[in-house]
Amino acid sequence: MFAISLGDDGAELRPLEPWRAEEFLAHMDRGREYIGRHIGLPDIVTDLDSARAFLRSYAEKAANDAGRILGIWTGDTLVGGVMLRTMDVTYGTAEAGCWLEPSAAGRGLVTRACRIVIDWAVEERGIHRVEWYASTENRSSVAVARRLGMTREGVLRENYPHRGSRANTELWSVLAPEWRAAKKEKEKAEEGREKERAGE
Repeated sequence: MFAISLGDDGAELRPLEPWRAEEFLAHMDRGREYIGRHIGLPDIVTDLDSARAFLRSYAEKAANDAGRILGIWTGDTLVGGVMLRTMDVTYGTAEAGCWLEPSAAGRGLVTRACRIVIDWAVEERGIHRVEWYASTENRSSVAVARRLGMTREGVLRENYPHRGSRANTELWSVLAPEWRAAKKEKEKAEEGREKERAGE
């Protein structure tokens, strides 16, 4: 099993596979109300069978090169995840998404994890356009889109039925050339900081 470090705090990105269904369900139970404020995932994953079915659906997407799902761990605890909910290699488009339980919020974990997933989609799978959908009420998700260098393209009015009401959804996206340019700028800035620390 592989794990990708998310930084100096020990957080890791790992595959979220069907055999982890029990762990996934326990995580969802811990964060059910918090996660479910804006997305329907906790309403889909309600017991072990549904947790296993959800993860199997992503295993099938991965097998068909049509999506991916990865979990975010801090120590031995699954605290969230990122996904390519859809991925169409032929058209070069994908939709990224995320969720996080409250104990892990405010630490930049989702932004760091999404950078890895989006970079993989762009550089390894040739995805040209990555989309991000966020409820207008979900300020944390909107902030992640901004930090990822995405452009807000508009609002889909009352497009998302959720727990008895209809939410407005902001559509954000980043194109491969924009992603690469921002990555180069970030690398240059990091090089500059390294030189400053070294006293050059």
